[in-house]
This record gives sequence, C-alpha cells and structure tokens, in this order.
Amino acid sequence: MAESEEGGASNAVRNGIAAAGTCGCLMLPFVLLGGVVVVIVFGGLGVLLAPLIALILFFGGGGGTADQGDADEVIAVFEGDGKGALAESTVSADLVDPIEEAGALCDAVGPIVIAAQIERESGFNTSMVGPDGKEGISQLPPDIFKKYGKDEDDNDKTSAFDAADSILAQGRHMCDLAGQAQQMVNAKETDDSVLDLTLAAYRVGMDAVRAAKGVPSTNEAQGYVASVRAQFAKYSGLAAPPSGATPGVTPASGTPSAPADRAAGAPPDSPVPSASSSPTA
Repeated sequence: MAESEEGGASNAVRNGIAAAGTCGCLMLPFVLLGGVVVVIVFGGLGVLLAPLIALILFFGGGGGTADQGDADEVIAVFEGDGKGALAESTVSADLVDPIEEAGALCDAVGPIVIAAQIERESGFNTSMVGPDGKEGISQLPPDIFKKYGKDEDDNDKTSAFDAADSILAQGRHMCDLAGQAQQMVNAKETDDSVLDLTLAAYRVGMDAVRAAKGVPSTNEAQGYVASVRAQFAKYSGLAAPPSGATPGVTPASGTPSAPADRAAGAPPDSPVPSASSSPTA
C-alpha cells in the first residue's frame, strides 16, 4: 500500500511537471506549490521529494518543455551521490578551482555537492553574515571556520570572507562529518545515506543526527538535504542555466533579491550579487 501511494505521489508531480513545461514559466509557482503539498501529505525524503527537482529544468531552461525522460534523468541525479564532474560554466571562473579542490578532499563529497551547498547557504555572496553569526560564502560558524580554515590563496590572511578560504574549510568540515556519518552507517545505526547524514549534520549538527539515528524529522534538516540535492542537476550541467545567466545563480522570473538567509545586520557595504536565489528549506 505504501509503495502504491509513493508511486502515485511521484507520478502526480511528474504529470504536473510535464504540464508546466507546456504552459511555460508562469505555471511554475503553482506546480511547485502542488509538489510541496504532496511532500507535506506523504512526508519523508527519497522518492517523494525527488520529482520536485525536475522543476530545475524549467528554471534553468526558461520554461521549455520536458518529457518523462527529462524528469527521470534529473531525478536520478537528485537521488545520486553528487560525485560527478562540476559543470564549470555554472559557477564564476574564480570559484571553479576551490570548488573542485574542496570536492576532491574525500570520496564522500564531490564538487557538485559543494557548489549546491554554496547556493543554498549564501547564493554565492562572499560577504554574507547570517542571522546566527555564520559568515562567508559557505556560511560556517566562526568556531568551525577557525578549526578548518587556512590561507588558501597565499594572501597572508585567513578569512571566512575570502571565497577560497571559506570553500576549502567547507570541504574539510564536510569530509569530517562524512567520516562520522560513515561510522553510523557501518554500525547499522541508520538506513540513511552517508551524504544525506553529512548534509543534515552540516545544517543541524552531528549531535542532532546521532540523536535522531539519521536525518532528523524536522523541516530544517530534511528541507536542507532536499534543497541541496535540488541543485545537483544544475551543477552537473544537466539542467544548466541558459546562456547569459549569472553563474552560480538559479534564474527565475521577476526581480532578483538578496539571499533569504542574509541578516539584516550584515555590514552595510557588503555587496549583494546582481541576481541571487537560495532555495528555502
């Protein structure tokens, strides 16, 4: 019965995706809303959330049509391990090397994961200060950055507001969390994947993940995992933004705004990207 319900939910969202492809970008908010309702009704990660990723096809392609094959391919990337090659055109040229380097520090975390996290965390805003004190493009807490941060660009300064320093610190932190997540999996404490556990721990802390024996059943934890995975297709190049789009920013209709997580108390001279989209959990 459960499998039947899951299949029905997945097919319903996929049908909505195909319809949105025919109607164009204006239908996207309504399809997204419908997808969220499905998730709320049926709950959980995995296959129920996976169809939502197909919406990236429309945000990236400007409202073109998509068929079942397109959706299936994007869903497969959504559910994958994020270990493929980064589509370099999807990020600013100066960030390609640090993202790829951070994504090569350990087997569990690839560059696609690093790039997707950065969009979710800061919308690629190197000067962002979060409401909880997190800093920089990777939004690491000061104590975490102090632990993992190094002077990556040899400018005699280690700073969370230096993109390379922040991204490599992010990579080291993720690899550390992945090692702890692997221990949980090896001990059969959870059925969740190492990557999902790692992403959840980055957001809510490994203690919370251990206490829940998996990805915590909270909107913050599960929404974060889903929203990062939702960018895998983009950064793998499968649903890349159209020509002329700002690298590292998911195009959308309307006036771009600053990252949603940016604190009102951020430094007044902190630059905000000309376009920015950070998926909400």
